[in-house]
Amino acid sequence: MEGLINSWPLFAMIPIFYFFMIRPQQKKQKEQAAFQGSLEKGKQVVTLSGVIGKISKLDDDAVITLQLDTKTFVKVTRNSISKEMTEALKTSYDLG
Repeated sequence: MEGLINSWPLFAMIPIFYFFMIRPQQKKQKEQAAFQGSLEKGKQVVTLSGVIGKISKLDDDAVITLQLDTKTFVKVTRNSISKEMTEALKTSYDLG
């Protein structure tokens, strides 16, 4: 009985870890997946490496072609588009 009483802090940490670490991470992953699913041609985005471009072509579920300049295009994977950085850029520079 005494061992159970002494181990209550360990049991109390499980919900704390869930609510402060696991749950927010799952929410962030769902938001990122929804963002990546909503990508469309003409949208200004930022990649995880910081490359800013406009979506010019959605080849399939995995590859996106970004237009960096008038004649400069680069292919990236859909997973490399960052929701956080795109929203930060949009609010900082008011991109469309």
